[in-house]
Amino acid sequence: MSDDSSIQLQVANMRLQDAGASVARLTVSVMQKIGVKEGDLIELIGKRHTAAIAMRPYPEDEGINIIRLDGLQRVNAGATSGDHIEVRKAEARPAAKVVLAPAQKNLRLQGSGEALQRTFLQRPMVSGDVVSTSVQQHLGGRDGRGDGLLRGLVDLPAYGLQEIRLVVVSTQPRGIVQMTDKTIVELRPLYEEPKEARRADVTYDDIGGLGSSVAQVREMVELPLRHPELFQRLGIDPPKGVLLYGPPGTGKTLLARAVANETEASFYHIAGPEIMGSRYGESEERLRQVFQEASQNAPSVIFIDEIDSIAPKREQVTGEVERRIVAQLLTLMDGLEPRQNIVVIGATNRRDAIDEALRRPGRFDREIVIGVPDQGGRREVLAIHTRGMPLKKGTDLDEVARSTYGFVGADLGALVREAAMDALRRVLPNINLREGIPSEVIDDLSVGQDDFVTAMKRIQPSALREIMIQAPDVRWEDVGGLDQAQMKLKEGVELPLRSPQSFKRLGIRPAKGFLLFGPPGTGKTLLAKAVAREAEANFVATKSSDLLSKWYGESEQQVTRLFERARQVAPTIIFIDEIDSLAPARGGGLGEPAVTERVVNTLLAEMDGLEDMQGVVVMAATNRPNLLDPALLRPGRFDELVYVPVPDSKARLKILGIHTRKMPLAADVRLEELAARTERFTGADLEDLTRRAGLVALRESLDVPQVRSVHFTKALQEIRPSVTLEVEKDYEEMFRTLRQETPQPKRYGFTPLRQTAE
Repeated sequence: MSDDSSIQLQVANMRLQDAGASVARLTVSVMQKIGVKEGDLIELIGKRHTAAIAMRPYPEDEGINIIRLDGLQRVNAGATSGDHIEVRKAEARPAAKVVLAPAQKNLRLQGSGEALQRTFLQRPMVSGDVVSTSVQQHLGGRDGRGDGLLRGLVDLPAYGLQEIRLVVVSTQPRGIVQMTDKTIVELRPLYEEPKEARRADVTYDDIGGLGSSVAQVREMVELPLRHPELFQRLGIDPPKGVLLYGPPGTGKTLLARAVANETEASFYHIAGPEIMGSRYGESEERLRQVFQEASQNAPSVIFIDEIDSIAPKREQVTGEVERRIVAQLLTLMDGLEPRQNIVVIGATNRRDAIDEALRRPGRFDREIVIGVPDQGGRREVLAIHTRGMPLKKGTDLDEVARSTYGFVGADLGALVREAAMDALRRVLPNINLREGIPSEVIDDLSVGQDDFVTAMKRIQPSALREIMIQAPDVRWEDVGGLDQAQMKLKEGVELPLRSPQSFKRLGIRPAKGFLLFGPPGTGKTLLAKAVAREAEANFVATKSSDLLSKWYGESEQQVTRLFERARQVAPTIIFIDEIDSLAPARGGGLGEPAVTERVVNTLLAEMDGLEDMQGVVVMAATNRPNLLDPALLRPGRFDELVYVPVPDSKARLKILGIHTRKMPLAADVRLEELAARTERFTGADLEDLTRRAGLVALRESLDVPQVRSVHFTKALQEIRPSVTLEVEKDYEEMFRTLRQETPQPKRYGFTPLRQTAE
């Protein structure tokens, strides 16, 4: 401590919703010690000095001697999380003039200083600070009450829908100043190098949804770069490299940049194509240059993006250049001295394609998965992307986070951008772009819940773009009858996906697979879509034609890839229609196993193998369960066999009600009578009946106001039930046989092994 009015406090990260407001959170006792109250200005002295507005702590921090700062405040103070900085009461003078410029080199700004003056009113500033125009629409703690003081500090952003970071080029007078309504604000259009080299383009506040992955990376990268003496004291070498792997768009590159910025290390970015040269040995020379430059400017972070493109498995590549680059990279990483303060971060979404020699301790010491965010993570990412966005009152980002299952950070960024574009489309017809945009139009521009809902229809999860992804819009009320089947699926699929903790508490595992079987047209596919919609899961529908290939081994790879992708974006329901063509009983052919037999083996291994199927449920439909391989029908694979029968009279009435929901019916149409007259009609038959009745009505007149009973009578004469009495009896017998688990040879098409008396 330097004097009685200052105190040393440890820096901690602030919650994302408070970022960008120039505030610092510290305990009441600390405020009293340095003689400030909430709303007063405090000076933060690390390697640099800056100022912030004192705020009360989060409830869990009371009594702990920490100060919570956002990423920009940490950069402005020249400190990072875990550092100790000096905090004391600040005296600020009213700013006569403030000169601001974009904090990014590739950004050009045009606009008046008045809007910026309104945005930064009462904010403290020091020359060289980086400030944000972000608007905080969702402030406050977890209790949702919010901070009145913080709400009062923040106005609408100066530049429409985007958060912009500006550097304070100079202030008059010098020192700590506070923006007032009399301050003259000058905005320079292009980036200007501040007197002190600073970097605040990406901080930890710009990363959301990665959970413990950020802490793991910080432990592996920050500690060796900032406190190498800890490793010397323990007598161990600090880690040399970290491999980040996960689906595209999850934030691997962003995380590497944030770590380099927060550790104040030099950042070197290597992309595969940049390294490749035309001359012999040029590629290796470029790689050596990067490592040499990094060692001269240590501490350094060398980031190799898409590392699988420059360091593939040597035995699988034909080119000599790739092999030499891999060998050079191995040599360079082995040549890094333990005390050199250089950490190599590699990023890939194809971890298995990297040469094995790199994936050992001493090169890449740890492999950290950067996965698809869960609901809480998605909410964090949305908060970051909407930080500079004026949201309409009543916009529920929690609801958006709940509906965007399977979305990675990049997808959510695209979603927010699309929602903003929808908001712009609404006002564009009223704007004459040649005359300029009136300020009142910009002030009224805001994004609402409807914009997010519309944008969701256009954005697909990137991890599932290569396989057929559907967002089912079928609800339980759209499924008529089938109450027994619905109940089984609700218990077996919806419950485990929505509340897995209940199953963990009882020590039981949820069902892995559901086989829907029954006559054609009874609604098996419809049931699968409804359960995916109600369970709020990704729905991956696949057909046997999508998975079967003429190339040897390709079909099994397709099945493995399908399950791998489904695990990445869990919760997921994989729906395989007409599974009997994909997985028939094995042992029918002679010699080498047929492709379907190999697919059956892969399916069995995926559903009951070593890899956990957490959050993934397999549903399959067939109208010929007697052809399926019996190994699939045991518990642990298809645990539940769900019979989807021909609807009875009560179910038919419900189905007719669903299909005639939007049809103008005459008073003489009695659905009860129609239900009684349509014995053995399936759901598909009943839909066909209503369609034909409508067509019969249109034959009479294109302007017919209603569909009458006579139209249904004529339609009934044109169709017949698709399920005969014999077929229905066969299925009921099949259901009894499967439920009793005493397979009969003639039903299943295979002969059970004879049991001998010996």
